[in-house]
Order: sequence, then C-alpha cells, then structure tokens
Amino acid sequence: MEVIAGLAGCKVKIRTEADELREGVCHTKKGDFLITTFPEEKLKETWLESARVYGGKYLVGMRWVVSAKPGMYEHLRAKLGGTVQELQGIGPSVNPS
Repeated sequence: MEVIAGLAGCKVKIRTEADELREGVCHTKKGDFLITTFPEEKLKETWLESARVYGGKYLVGMRWVVSAKPGMYEHLRAKLGGTVQELQGIGPSVNPS
C-alpha cells in the first residue's frame, strides 16, 4: 500500500488493517482517493464482486483497487498502471426504459 501511495505522490493514512485487506486514504492536490490492498488475488476478486452491488468505477491492479472521483482515474492510471473497471450496480436504473 505504501508503494502505491508513493507512486501516486501521497502519504497514506491507514483506516482498516485486517487479514483479508488493508485500506488507506490518500490526500493529493487533485483530490482524495482510497487504496485497498489484498494478500491474495482471489480476495480482491471477492471484494470487486461485492462492490458490484454499488456500481461505480475503480482502478484495478494485481491485488489492489483504487477508488477515486471520476476525473482522477486516468491521472492515477498513468502513475500506477492497472485498468479502469466500471461495475454495474444492482437495482433500478436512473433512466428506466
């Protein structure tokens, strides 16, 4: 997590330290974002599957996920790598057909 924060140009403040994940907040001039790291890839996949309920965009790498404001993803991707994934939420859409 500290390596990811360093590449992004911030110092991370850890907010969750658990066996299955670590989560920390970074503050930068461009905005704040959340870094979540996992000891195993399968735990990241489980986390993403759970996040699918809420929808939204995430920057996803090997054993890590970054959550940020929509305008920050390309900037962070240039520094961290990974891919931007958009998860579809569950429930009624904003524009029902």
